[in-house]
Amino acid sequence: MVAEASQPDEQYFLDTSVIVAATVAVHPSYVVAGEFVDEAVGRGAGLNISPQVCREYLVVLTRQPVSGRVFTVDEAVSALRVWQIGCRMLSDDEAVSSECIGLVQRFGVQGKQVHDCNIVATMKAHGLRKLATRNARDFRRYEGEIEVIAIE
Repeated sequence: MVAEASQPDEQYFLDTSVIVAATVAVHPSYVVAGEFVDEAVGRGAGLNISPQVCREYLVVLTRQPVSGRVFTVDEAVSALRVWQIGCRMLSDDEAVSSECIGLVQRFGVQGKQVHDCNIVATMKAHGLRKLATRNARDFRRYEGEIEVIAIE
């Protein structure tokens, strides 16, 4: 994995769903998620995550089996550290918060959907347009704001 690329259009924000799939060898999308990451890195593209994605990743890996795979806390943290090393960590700061509140109002976002909204806000605050996700439909409302790349 590579932390940064020289061209902004070759920067990808990785949704939690992609890094979970690329981590868990028995996950049904393991191969496709891994190929996406490997191909992006091969092109010199930058991979980006945020503190929110890190928290979500730990939640998913430690709350229940993922495709039958059970992770201990130590295994989940070790796996997360690999992603933290290979990806640029985008800050979740006041600019992101302000962007998120604006998007919530503009799109009428409610409840758990605020989490996805915050991902879009993080991307916008850091000038990123490309989101790689396994949950493309969750981000449809933001298609004018970002480019959603479905990893299925």
